[in-house]
Amino acid sequence: MTPTDLVDVAREAIWVLLAVASPVMLVALGVGLIVALVQALTQVQEMTLAFVPKILAIFLSLIIFLPFMITSMIELMDQIAQRIAAL
Repeated sequence: MTPTDLVDVAREAIWVLLAVASPVMLVALGVGLIVALVQALTQVQEMTLAFVPKILAIFLSLIIFLPFMITSMIELMDQIAQRIAAL
């Protein structure tokens, strides 16, 4: 494997990492923003109010996006395995 092949594999892995992690992170960001807005409007500064909805939303988004995540990671692993087999 040449250094350019390694850079290509690393670049593809980073793109897959971003594609796999971004849906869950965006859900957490959205729920956190909504909870913070509700807390600011109602002046209720309860710490558990900030964490419980975010954790539930993350678990729900993991259940929803898990097939996409698994498919993306399997495709990346197949590409890496094909490159290794081509040596």
